[in-house]
Amino acid sequence: MKLDWKDITIVPCKLSDINSRSEICCERGGKLPLIASPMDTVIDEKNANIYFSKIDVCLPREISLENMFCSLSLDQAQNLFEAGNLPKRVLIDVANGNMKKLYNISKEIKKSLGDRIELMVGNIANPETFEEYCKIDVDYVRCGIGGGSACLTAQNVGVFYPMASLIIECSKISEKYKRKTKIVADGGFREYSEIIKALAVGADFVMIGGILSKTIESCSTPLIKKGEEFIEISESDSYSYFKEGGEVYKKYRGMSTKEVQRKWGKQNLKTSEGVSKYNLVEYTFDSWIQNFEDYLKSCMSYTNSKNLDEFIGKVDFIEISENSYKRFEK
Repeated sequence: MKLDWKDITIVPCKLSDINSRSEICCERGGKLPLIASPMDTVIDEKNANIYFSKIDVCLPREISLENMFCSLSLDQAQNLFEAGNLPKRVLIDVANGNMKKLYNISKEIKKSLGDRIELMVGNIANPETFEEYCKIDVDYVRCGIGGGSACLTAQNVGVFYPMASLIIECSKISEKYKRKTKIVADGGFREYSEIIKALAVGADFVMIGGILSKTIESCSTPLIKKGEEFIEISESDSYSYFKEGGEVYKKYRGMSTKEVQRKWGKQNLKTSEGVSKYNLVEYTFDSWIQNFEDYLKSCMSYTNSKNLDEFIGKVDFIEISENSYKRFEK
């Protein structure tokens, strides 16, 4: 039986030496262990630095900014590598990370460029695939297929690996390789506790897209609802309207939708494995981040973890029944 986030809970340590959350550092290099997903209704050139101030960022395709991951298709990565023009931080953005073609080009890139490049690949949903990427020193692997809030792959294709078990099993493999290849848990995170559990069982980073789409700062055009219709408003008006308690909506879509395929100039459109919808804006980026940081530090205090190295993949957890989960689900 494989597990998802609601099937496990974190166990406090026997006795904690931590007296205050102020003793805890939950950042690396000044950033929290989160990565913004390369979704074009979340991030663009104008707002990327807002997110990058607190977390790492993978930019959508066709956008390149200094120090952030540049997303490339498999063919784009191949062509730029052969031309000697790959950016220093690259995400080869492929839905099926099990493709041998992706593995082969990743192997060539790391063999040729080594530590001169930070290479992220994915997505994968098989621990054995993760191990193959560990063997060739890929820097980051996006782990998770079908679980994203705008993804229909699991529902329609039947491909899925329950995320808690996937991260637990990949973490055990990562230990064999001294955790050089970082685990990026990607897809479907809704609650603070799910992200914290992912880190606790071994994810080095958690990628978030749907969560950021509900920030007032997301790049999608702000909308208000008049009857059954959505009406566009200016960005400046959306901030003041939201601050005054008004309901602002943002469009959010998966990156395999036909809308995105058309944007990328594809002529032969494939059946969509994503959805387009309107999300209600619920918070500012800073307020969400502050809550996350406080909750993460609180959990780390319970587990006697003063930094991420002491927390990630090193705390105790147990499986629980559905009734146990319902006891604290509010």
